[in-house]
Amino acid sequence: MPVVIPRRRIAAVVTGLAVALVPPSLALTSAAGSPATTVPLPRAAAAQAVVAAVPLTVSQAIGSQTGQSATVRGYVVGQPTATSTVVRSNFPNDYALAIADSASETSTSRMLYVQVPSAFRSAWGLQSNPSLMGRRLDVTGALAAYFSHPGMTSTSAFAFSGTSPTATTTPTSTTTSPSPTGTTSPYDSTYYASAIGRTGSALHTELHRIVSSGVTTLTYDQVWTALKDTDQDPGNANNVVEIYSGRSIGKSDNGGGVDQWNREHVWAKSHGDFGTANGPGTDVHHLRPEDVTVNSTRGNLDFDLGGSAVSQCTGCLSDADSFEPRNAVKGDVARMIFYMAVRWDGGDGFADLEPNNVVGNGSAPYIGKLSVLKQWNLQDPPDAFERRRNQIIFDTWQHNRNPFIDHPEWVTAVWGS
Repeated sequence: MPVVIPRRRIAAVVTGLAVALVPPSLALTSAAGSPATTVPLPRAAAAQAVVAAVPLTVSQAIGSQTGQSATVRGYVVGQPTATSTVVRSNFPNDYALAIADSASETSTSRMLYVQVPSAFRSAWGLQSNPSLMGRRLDVTGALAAYFSHPGMTSTSAFAFSGTSPTATTTPTSTTTSPSPTGTTSPYDSTYYASAIGRTGSALHTELHRIVSSGVTTLTYDQVWTALKDTDQDPGNANNVVEIYSGRSIGKSDNGGGVDQWNREHVWAKSHGDFGTANGPGTDVHHLRPEDVTVNSTRGNLDFDLGGSAVSQCTGCLSDADSFEPRNAVKGDVARMIFYMAVRWDGGDGFADLEPNNVVGNGSAPYIGKLSVLKQWNLQDPPDAFERRRNQIIFDTWQHNRNPFIDHPEWVTAVWGS
């Protein structure tokens, strides 16, 4: 005769199993991501809270290597190849990721090593998708050692932070992450289609072809008019904003007099000796309004850290061989330099412009300091003003784009980390 178990008992058994699956030591987190400080919940209530909890931080995951399944949120910072080795370029395969709570983390002790199973490698492996560097992901799997290091194995789901976990989402999916190394562009399937997935010299070459095609070349006189449009003050349509000083000044107050604004060549025109000739000398992607005095102080100095305060330019520093702009435009400066390096590649009768890692380049077609410019690109991601400027140049003036505003992670893809 079959045994009949009352429904109430069945429910109790199921609840008990669910509770047993949640280790009592599992740390709960608050909505802000910090450890909970309230009185511990009963086991059944804890089980429900874990289901609704926000993803663990990487530091929490490192401290919870008990084999339980969890979702962890972190930035991709490289590929682990040994217990204490993480590479940031020239990825050997698609088998693993290292994630951290900061996109700029370099200490392996603060990284979680994530196994990438074969089903996920084409979409989430770094060799196939180097543009994942710096992107913020939510990854689900077992919190267990990998490469004899705190990690995640048996990974079952990947997603960009803010999207639904899936094994088929590609690295060009929309993301709301503010990371400078994680943006996408509505032009990926059109303007940049042939560049997507490339790295290194192949990406450099293709970006040069893209940004050099169908371009309208301005005269130096036309640059005055263009800058009044591209650099218009969002809060005052009668003014432009000076790049280094940040001062808002009347559009009509342009010229060569003291306290007027003139045309600053961010890639100093003597670095490659192109002057104001139609071409690099009139490329509005690197020409910006600036106070005459500040422009003179910058001169043809390379970019680097340190020096003495610059008059009329709060936050700017300069010394004998370098200039440091204010923090708010450090990334803007870097991305203009990288644009010039791919746009003016030795053709069209002009020098091959390239950033290098020295200062005091003089008239050579180089500008430094590359390592500092790469850091500035990460430190100061594109903002609304910079993106608007890029769009206006594309729509109205030159009809080409600065790819490093649309894809800041391509700086690393071309020049390394």
